[in-house]
Amino acid sequence: MSIVTNRSTATQSLSEVHESIDTTIQKKGWRRFAAYIGPAYLVSVGYMDPGNWATDLQGGAQFGYKLIWVLLMSNLMALLLQGLSARLGIVRRRDLAQANREAYPPLINFCLYILAEIAIAACDLAEVLGMALGIHLLTGLPLIWGVGITILDTLLLLWLQNYGIRKLEAFIIALVIIIGLSFLVEIFLAKPSVGEMLTGFIPSNLSDTELYIAVGIIGATVMPHNLYLHSALVQTRKIKNDDESIRRAIKFNILDSTIALNAAFFVNAAILVLAASVFFKTGNTQVARIEDAHELLKPLLGTKVAPVLFSIALIAAGQSSTVTGTLAGQIVMEGYLKLRINPWLRRLLTRLIAIVPAMLTILIYGDAKVDTLLILSQVILSVQLGFAVIPLIHFVSDKQTMGRFAISIKTKILAWAIAAILIYLNVKMVAEETMDLFKAEGHLFWKIIVIIAIAIFCWLFCMMTFLPLYKKKKNINAAGLHREETLLQNFSVKEVNRIAIALDFGIHDEKLIANALAQGKQGATYILLHVVESASASYSGKDSDDEESRKDLQRLEFYARQLQDKGYTVEFDLGFGHRVKSIVAMVKKTNADLLVMGAHKHAGLKDYLFGETIESVRHALNISVLIINV
Repeated sequence: MSIVTNRSTATQSLSEVHESIDTTIQKKGWRRFAAYIGPAYLVSVGYMDPGNWATDLQGGAQFGYKLIWVLLMSNLMALLLQGLSARLGIVRRRDLAQANREAYPPLINFCLYILAEIAIAACDLAEVLGMALGIHLLTGLPLIWGVGITILDTLLLLWLQNYGIRKLEAFIIALVIIIGLSFLVEIFLAKPSVGEMLTGFIPSNLSDTELYIAVGIIGATVMPHNLYLHSALVQTRKIKNDDESIRRAIKFNILDSTIALNAAFFVNAAILVLAASVFFKTGNTQVARIEDAHELLKPLLGTKVAPVLFSIALIAAGQSSTVTGTLAGQIVMEGYLKLRINPWLRRLLTRLIAIVPAMLTILIYGDAKVDTLLILSQVILSVQLGFAVIPLIHFVSDKQTMGRFAISIKTKILAWAIAAILIYLNVKMVAEETMDLFKAEGHLFWKIIVIIAIAIFCWLFCMMTFLPLYKKKKNINAAGLHREETLLQNFSVKEVNRIAIALDFGIHDEKLIANALAQGKQGATYILLHVVESASASYSGKDSDDEESRKDLQRLEFYARQLQDKGYTVEFDLGFGHRVKSIVAMVKKTNADLLVMGAHKHAGLKDYLFGETIESVRHALNISVLIINV
């Protein structure tokens, strides 16, 4: 069985590089695998960005090797979840944002889009601060200057994109190698105790402080924007649409992910072990800032090489992460909103959103709060992780769209267990932080905001989790009603005598009237309807006598006279105020048998704002509704 996808009509992820690398060319040995190498490395840099540094350093300095098992658990979670993300992109040729748009109602999708953008902004904030810190530590430039310089990496990304996805992947892999080699040397210089380090792999109970850092580590490791990114990047490989090719692509991408994410785990573990062996063991448990770590490396390790390598690795981590964060932002915007903007404009907007809070924090609080802001950004990422993980599990579990490539029962149980752990940790942390807020005196405004935010999150979580299950059950029940073959015998249809036409007095009125006339038989009556939506009409209703109401009535009379002159029987009615309620009321009042409406093909945000009128009208009426695309 092959998976059938409509590649021509579906909006392509990262269309400028979509299927730009041909894996269908016959190659042997390692060359066949080499064609698939790349996407996981772009994803892996998100697992070693500056946000990870802040959480890993604090975890190692304050608690020694105790949180290594959290890093390992996060890495195993990441391996599974990134594998599911790659599977979605390979099999369905959809990224996670596109799949969400197809599966969920507009309002839920809009909420998910906003959350995804917040996650990307939080990630970019960490990258901005990390690069600025690296520049500051290496050159001595003021931190706020470093933040300003980071806007220039927009030009670097645009330059790299001109050379195709392969050159971009090579650049990222080079930065990953720099980071890895830097910490390999750092670990060699630190000489950690292997025996004590191994004890950190044993899970243990966490205090409130440890839990906050642990959740930050998870948020910094398993990032929501990486799930969007991976599902799109695998589509840069052109594969055949048969089972063998799809299976091969999944296998090679799992191998690619295993190598890349284990490299990321090594970097994260190296940072935590470095902090534990250099700071925790020497009693410097107060080290919570990247700058403090940089300053103490030289006297504690006795060499100038250590702080220099530390700074270089930090710059490389920030630069590599900023490239992939931009790509994720493009995927999210195009997938949810079908909105394409120039890459340089998208990058500039994303970077400005990150730079503004970074600069404000530095200007108001000084450099001391930068690391606190870094950890907060990772906690924000962790809190939003469930809103990316749960839809992903639903999609790759669906046999109707994934066919034989839907995940097995064992994988499904494991994936839901990971989702449950992530959600539990986040709920526990949020509950504890919320209780502290409500115990404090005052802060009434923030307490109300928190209550509203929690209510919205709970609603969104329930809809996102259970709506796909409800739809699947509904589809199964509907399929069960039509399993038996039936003879087609009754072709009689109730005769349509009264046809209502909802007009908006735009350029498409003629098309709507023409389609309505095509539905009516000899002697049918055509009812022209229009709703006045002026302020006066909304307030006074049918008693409104403003200029717009009078002109709209004249327009209806003008249309009616033209049709009557051609021999048609015509009536007309004018509604006031709310569009949906007025149309429904007029259709019922005039005893229409059929309603003809126009569907405006809105894109982006307009789809969310104006796309519900037809559905609301249709559900409120018991007659047939003919929708005309205009």
